Amino acid sequence: MKCTKKITDSISWIGASDLRLDRFENIFPIPEGVSYNSYFIDDEKTAVFDTADVTVADQYIENLKASLGDKKLDYLIVLHMEPDHCSLIDKVVAMYPDVTVVGGKQTFVFMQQFFPEAASFNKLEVKEGDTLSTGAHTFHFVAAPMVHWPEVLFAYDDASKALFSADAFGTFGALQGGIFMDEYDYEKDFLDSARRYYANIVGKYGPQVQAVLKKAQGLDIQMILPLHGPVWRKDLNVLLDKYQKWSTYESEEDGVIVVYGSLYGHTRSAADAVCALLREKGAGNVRQVDVSGTDVSYLISEVWRCKKIVLMCPTYNGGIYPPMENFLSDMAALSVQNRVFALAQNGTWAPMSGKLMSDKLSGLKNCTVLENILTIKSALHEKDAEALNSFADAIVGV
Repeated sequence: MKCTKKITDSISWIGASDLRLDRFENIFPIPEGVSYNSYFIDDEKTAVFDTADVTVADQYIENLKASLGDKKLDYLIVLHMEPDHCSLIDKVVAMYPDVTVVGGKQTFVFMQQFFPEAASFNKLEVKEGDTLSTGAHTFHFVAAPMVHWPEVLFAYDDASKALFSADAFGTFGALQGGIFMDEYDYEKDFLDSARRYYANIVGKYGPQVQAVLKKAQGLDIQMILPLHGPVWRKDLNVLLDKYQKWSTYESEEDGVIVVYGSLYGHTRSAADAVCALLREKGAGNVRQVDVSGTDVSYLISEVWRCKKIVLMCPTYNGGIYPPMENFLSDMAALSVQNRVFALAQNGTWAPMSGKLMSDKLSGLKNCTVLENILTIKSALHEKDAEALNSFADAIVGV
């Protein structure tokens, strides 16, 4: 059965949600599911913005057919060529062979890499500043390179004042019957998923996001239509404020995340003591996470939320505890900036993970690594109370 949603009288959501997929990009766990958004324009000429992932093909095709009815499809506008949005291009063109496929120069390069038959498609190449009219709607194209692929375009509609934003402003999370964000409690239902989506997928490209935000300031945007997650039609300042913080690597709050790795429980016990002491000293919101039992995408999301990150792990084979090393590598790959790190190391005979972690963190821009490394020799004891206290004081004091 078709499942479409009206956004305006002439714009409809014709996408689909997937609650069965375990991992987005086969990397990131998505227990909350994900939506694949596609938008239908019902005007003098019809248009569709992007398609969907192959996993929801049946629902998507049914929605598209129901929306078009007896009309022909005039334009298929491709803003982003990542497979979760482009997988059904060949099927749509096969169904409507007279359709004109609209995209940027690099879009069509990528399209032929995925679909060799695209060489024979009817094409309209557009670039930043170009427009496309369907009648009542005039779409202005805006280049958004590396947000988060190089070919990405946005489209701004004069009539609805809607910004079709490709993967920007999106979030993990299946739609639960509502298409608009104001039908949900953003902080409860989507904020954590939106932050995790941004930090892991777009986070590396903060300068490029900043460039796009500056372009957006010149547009009278009343709605934002992303390719994942609900449509924003109210309180756009809430979303834009988050993106301003996230893309400038500014933490959402002056909180502390304590990430620990522990082979037999001794470093975990030390992390318990650190968290308790930080709370006693007024450190505010303190969270504690096991690096071994938590997917790294959640850890990265916490890094974007918190100003201070405490890393505690044993020395392992003369190096860094492997799950912690993986976390450090991910932070470097995503260009984490503007954070304060405190380090604790454990070792029965040669604790050295603290220095090794410090060396890895030294490459992060505008990050402070506190000099006071807490050293645990096998386990914390009463004799370590002074060192533990100094360690917590250093964290609270910055």
